[in-house]
Amino acid sequence: MKQRIQKLLAGAGIASRRHIEEMVRQGRVKVNGRVVVQLPILVDPRADRIEVDDEPVPLVTRTTAGRTYILLNKPKGVVCTNVAQGEQVRAIDLLPPGLRTRVYPAGRLDADSRGLLLLTDDGELTHRLTHPRYGVPKTYRAVVEGFVTPQAIEQMQEGIWLAEKGGKRAVKTGRLQVRIKSRNRQRSVLEITLREGHNRQVRRMLARVGHKVRDLMRTRMGPLTLHGLGPGQSRLLTRREVESLAHLRSGREE
Repeated sequence: MKQRIQKLLAGAGIASRRHIEEMVRQGRVKVNGRVVVQLPILVDPRADRIEVDDEPVPLVTRTTAGRTYILLNKPKGVVCTNVAQGEQVRAIDLLPPGLRTRVYPAGRLDADSRGLLLLTDDGELTHRLTHPRYGVPKTYRAVVEGFVTPQAIEQMQEGIWLAEKGGKRAVKTGRLQVRIKSRNRQRSVLEITLREGHNRQVRRMLARVGHKVRDLMRTRMGPLTLHGLGPGQSRLLTRREVESLAHLRSGREE
Protein backbone atom coordinates (compact mmCIF):
# COMPACT_ATOMS: atom_id res chain seq x y z
CA MET A 1 0.00 0.00 0.00
CA LYS A 2 1.44 3.34 -1.04
CA GLN A 3 1.82 6.18 1.45
CA ARG A 4 2.92 9.80 1.35
CA ILE A 5 6.68 10.05 1.50
CA GLN A 6 6.70 12.65 4.29
CA LYS A 7 4.68 10.35 6.55
CA LEU A 8 7.02 7.41 5.94
CA LEU A 9 10.19 9.42 6.49
CA ALA A 10 8.76 11.05 9.61
CA GLY A 11 7.93 7.59 10.93
CA ALA A 12 11.53 6.57 10.24
CA GLY A 13 12.73 9.42 12.45
CA ILE A 14 14.32 11.53 9.71
CA ALA A 15 12.54 14.79 10.57
CA SER A 16 9.09 16.31 10.94
CA ARG A 17 6.72 16.09 7.97
CA ARG A 18 7.04 19.81 7.27
CA HIS A 19 10.84 19.64 7.30
CA ILE A 20 10.76 16.61 5.01
CA GLU A 21 8.65 18.57 2.53
CA GLU A 22 11.37 21.24 2.53
CA MET A 23 14.04 18.56 2.00
CA VAL A 24 12.12 17.21 -0.99
CA ARG A 25 11.89 20.66 -2.57
CA GLN A 26 15.64 21.09 -2.00
CA GLY A 27 16.35 17.93 -4.02
CA ARG A 28 17.72 15.96 -1.07
CA VAL A 29 15.39 12.97 -1.46
CA LYS A 30 15.62 10.13 -3.99
CA VAL A 31 13.14 7.38 -4.79
CA ASN A 32 14.58 4.37 -6.60
CA GLY A 33 17.69 6.36 -7.51
CA ARG A 34 15.87 9.40 -8.92
CA VAL A 35 15.68 12.81 -7.25
CA VAL A 36 12.09 13.80 -6.51
CA VAL A 37 11.11 17.43 -5.96
CA GLN A 38 7.39 17.58 -6.75
CA LEU A 39 4.86 16.80 -4.02
CA PRO A 40 2.75 14.78 -3.43
CA ILE A 41 4.91 11.65 -3.69
CA LEU A 42 3.42 8.23 -2.98
CA VAL A 43 5.76 5.33 -2.28
CA ASP A 44 5.44 1.67 -1.36
CA PRO A 45 7.62 0.95 1.71
CA ARG A 46 7.84 -2.71 0.71
CA ALA A 47 9.02 -2.10 -2.86
CA ASP A 48 10.53 1.38 -3.19
CA ARG A 49 14.04 2.42 -2.16
CA ILE A 50 14.33 5.86 -0.54
CA GLU A 51 17.48 7.88 0.11
CA VAL A 52 17.96 11.14 2.00
CA ASP A 53 21.20 13.02 1.38
CA ASP A 54 22.40 9.91 -0.50
CA GLU A 55 21.88 7.71 2.56
CA PRO A 56 19.38 4.81 2.32
CA VAL A 57 16.48 5.00 4.76
CA PRO A 58 15.17 1.77 6.31
CA LEU A 59 11.39 2.09 6.33
CA VAL A 60 10.62 0.25 9.53
CA THR A 61 7.52 1.10 11.51
CA ARG A 62 8.44 1.75 15.14
CA THR A 63 6.53 2.64 18.26
CA THR A 64 7.94 4.79 21.04
CA ALA A 65 10.15 1.84 22.03
CA GLY A 66 13.70 2.59 20.94
CA ARG A 67 12.96 6.26 20.33
CA THR A 68 14.84 9.13 21.92
CA TYR A 69 12.99 11.95 23.71
CA ILE A 70 14.97 14.80 25.26
CA LEU A 71 13.55 17.84 27.03
CA LEU A 72 15.67 21.00 26.83
CA ASN A 73 15.28 24.37 28.51
CA LYS A 74 16.51 26.44 25.58
CA PRO A 75 18.24 29.71 26.45
CA LYS A 76 18.00 32.87 24.38
CA GLY A 77 20.40 33.06 21.45
CA VAL A 78 20.25 29.34 20.67
CA VAL A 79 18.81 28.31 17.29
CA CYS A 80 16.59 25.30 16.71
CA THR A 81 17.86 24.37 13.26
CA ASN A 82 20.35 21.51 13.10
CA VAL A 83 22.30 23.37 10.40
CA ALA A 84 24.14 26.27 12.03
CA GLN A 85 25.28 29.37 10.18
CA GLY A 86 28.56 30.91 11.28
CA GLU A 87 29.03 30.93 15.05
CA GLN A 88 25.43 30.08 15.93
CA VAL A 89 24.85 27.75 18.85
CA ARG A 90 22.32 25.02 18.04
CA ALA A 91 19.94 23.39 20.48
CA ILE A 92 21.56 20.02 19.76
CA ASP A 93 24.93 21.49 20.83
CA LEU A 94 23.57 21.71 24.39
CA LEU A 95 22.70 18.01 24.60
CA PRO A 96 24.92 15.46 26.37
CA PRO A 97 27.66 14.02 24.12
CA GLY A 98 27.46 10.47 22.87
CA LEU A 99 23.91 10.40 21.48
CA ARG A 100 23.64 7.50 19.07
CA THR A 101 20.76 8.87 17.06
CA ARG A 102 19.96 12.12 15.29
CA VAL A 103 17.27 14.14 17.01
CA TYR A 104 15.31 17.12 15.73
CA PRO A 105 13.27 19.83 17.48
CA ALA A 106 9.56 19.04 17.72
CA GLY A 107 8.46 22.56 16.88
CA ARG A 108 10.71 25.57 16.94
CA LEU A 109 11.44 28.49 19.22
CA ASP A 110 12.92 31.69 17.80
CA ALA A 111 16.51 32.43 18.73
CA ASP A 112 15.33 35.33 20.88
CA SER A 113 12.79 33.15 22.72
CA ARG A 114 13.52 30.59 25.39
CA GLY A 115 12.01 27.70 27.26
CA LEU A 116 10.66 24.22 26.62
CA LEU A 117 11.93 22.39 23.56
CA LEU A 118 11.47 18.68 22.85
CA LEU A 119 14.09 17.00 20.67
CA THR A 120 13.35 13.56 19.29
CA ASP A 121 13.82 11.12 16.43
CA ASP A 122 10.08 10.37 16.45
CA GLY A 123 8.86 12.16 13.34
CA GLU A 124 5.25 11.02 13.70
CA LEU A 125 5.04 12.49 17.20
CA THR A 126 6.64 15.72 15.99
CA HIS A 127 3.93 16.00 13.35
CA ARG A 128 1.17 15.55 15.92
CA LEU A 129 2.70 18.03 18.35
CA THR A 130 3.14 20.77 15.77
CA HIS A 131 0.29 20.44 13.26
CA PRO A 132 -2.71 22.68 14.09
CA ARG A 133 -5.06 19.81 13.22
CA TYR A 134 -4.28 18.07 16.50
CA GLY A 135 -4.62 21.15 18.70
CA VAL A 136 -1.88 20.31 21.20
CA PRO A 137 -1.81 23.19 23.73
CA LYS A 138 1.38 25.22 24.13
CA THR A 139 1.75 27.74 26.95
CA TYR A 140 3.98 30.82 26.93
CA ARG A 141 4.94 33.45 29.49
CA ALA A 142 5.23 36.83 27.78
CA VAL A 143 6.63 40.01 29.33
CA VAL A 144 5.49 43.00 27.27
CA GLU A 145 5.81 46.76 27.36
CA GLY A 146 2.89 48.76 28.71
CA PHE A 147 -0.46 48.07 30.34
CA VAL A 148 -2.41 45.38 28.45
CA THR A 149 -6.07 46.35 28.42
CA PRO A 150 -9.08 44.01 28.53
CA GLN A 151 -9.88 45.12 24.98
CA ALA A 152 -6.47 43.95 23.74
CA ILE A 153 -6.93 40.59 25.45
CA GLU A 154 -10.37 40.19 23.91
CA GLN A 155 -8.92 40.91 20.47
CA MET A 156 -6.32 38.18 20.87
CA GLN A 157 -8.81 35.69 22.23
CA GLU A 158 -11.19 36.26 19.33
CA GLY A 159 -8.43 35.92 16.73
CA ILE A 160 -6.20 38.34 14.83
CA TRP A 161 -5.43 38.48 11.11
CA LEU A 162 -1.72 37.98 10.41
CA ALA A 163 -0.05 38.57 7.05
CA GLU A 164 1.99 35.67 5.68
CA LYS A 165 5.28 35.88 3.81
CA GLY A 166 5.65 35.20 0.11
CA GLY A 167 2.37 36.80 -0.90
CA LYS A 168 0.29 34.12 0.82
CA ARG A 169 -3.18 34.95 2.07
CA ALA A 170 -3.45 36.37 5.57
CA VAL A 171 -4.52 33.92 8.26
CA LYS A 172 -6.71 34.48 11.28
CA THR A 173 -5.40 33.01 14.50
CA GLY A 174 -7.57 30.56 16.39
CA ARG A 175 -9.09 31.09 19.80
CA LEU A 176 -6.65 31.08 22.68
CA GLN A 177 -6.45 31.70 26.40
CA VAL A 178 -4.79 34.74 27.96
CA ARG A 179 -4.25 35.18 31.69
CA ILE A 180 -2.84 38.32 33.28
CA LYS A 181 -0.16 37.42 35.82
CA SER A 182 0.73 41.04 36.66
CA ARG A 183 0.62 44.47 35.02
CA ASN A 184 1.35 48.14 35.57
CA ARG A 185 1.98 51.16 33.38
CA GLN A 186 5.47 50.00 32.43
CA ARG A 187 4.93 46.32 31.72
CA SER A 188 2.52 43.38 31.77
CA VAL A 189 3.18 39.68 32.30
CA LEU A 190 0.83 37.35 30.43
CA GLU A 191 0.30 33.60 30.24
CA ILE A 192 -0.86 32.64 26.76
CA THR A 193 -2.04 29.17 25.72
CA LEU A 194 -2.62 28.45 22.05
CA ARG A 195 -3.22 25.36 19.94
CA GLU A 196 -1.52 26.35 16.71
CA GLY A 197 1.89 27.63 15.73
CA HIS A 198 2.12 30.31 13.06
CA ASN A 199 5.54 31.85 12.58
CA ARG A 200 6.37 34.10 15.58
CA GLN A 201 2.67 34.08 16.39
CA VAL A 202 2.75 35.35 19.97
CA ARG A 203 5.07 38.25 19.15
CA ARG A 204 3.09 39.24 16.06
CA MET A 205 -0.26 39.10 17.84
CA LEU A 206 0.97 41.27 20.69
CA ALA A 207 2.50 43.73 18.23
CA ARG A 208 -0.87 44.01 16.48
CA VAL A 209 -2.51 45.10 19.74
CA GLY A 210 0.29 47.58 20.47
CA HIS A 211 2.67 45.75 22.80
CA LYS A 212 6.31 44.89 22.19
CA VAL A 213 7.51 41.61 23.69
CA ARG A 214 10.52 41.93 25.98
CA ASP A 215 10.76 38.27 26.99
CA LEU A 216 9.02 35.16 25.70
CA MET A 217 9.30 31.75 27.32
CA ARG A 218 7.49 28.52 26.46
CA THR A 219 6.63 26.82 29.73
CA ARG A 220 4.48 23.89 28.63
CA MET A 221 3.71 21.74 25.58
CA GLY A 222 1.01 19.12 25.90
CA PRO A 223 1.79 17.15 29.09
CA LEU A 224 5.41 18.37 29.28
CA THR A 225 6.68 21.12 31.61
CA LEU A 226 10.06 22.60 32.55
CA HIS A 227 9.74 21.69 36.23
CA GLY A 228 13.21 21.40 37.79
CA LEU A 229 15.09 22.14 34.55
CA GLY A 230 17.37 25.20 34.53
CA PRO A 231 18.37 27.23 31.45
CA GLY A 232 20.55 25.16 29.12
CA GLN A 233 19.81 21.94 31.00
CA SER A 234 18.30 18.85 29.39
CA ARG A 235 17.06 15.44 30.44
CA LEU A 236 15.48 12.33 29.01
CA LEU A 237 11.73 12.07 29.40
CA THR A 238 10.44 9.85 32.17
CA ARG A 239 8.56 6.64 31.39
CA ARG A 240 5.30 8.31 32.40
CA GLU A 241 5.96 11.25 30.07
CA VAL A 242 6.78 8.90 27.19
CA GLU A 243 3.58 6.97 27.85
CA SER A 244 1.55 10.18 27.75
CA LEU A 245 3.16 11.06 24.43
CA ALA A 246 2.53 7.54 23.12
CA HIS A 247 -1.18 8.11 23.71
CA LEU A 248 -0.97 11.31 21.66
CA ARG A 249 1.15 9.61 18.99
CA SER A 250 -1.34 6.79 18.48
CA GLY A 251 -4.35 9.08 18.19
CA ARG A 252 -6.35 8.72 15.02
CA GLU A 253 -6.12 11.37 12.35
CA GLU A 254 -9.27 13.26 11.61
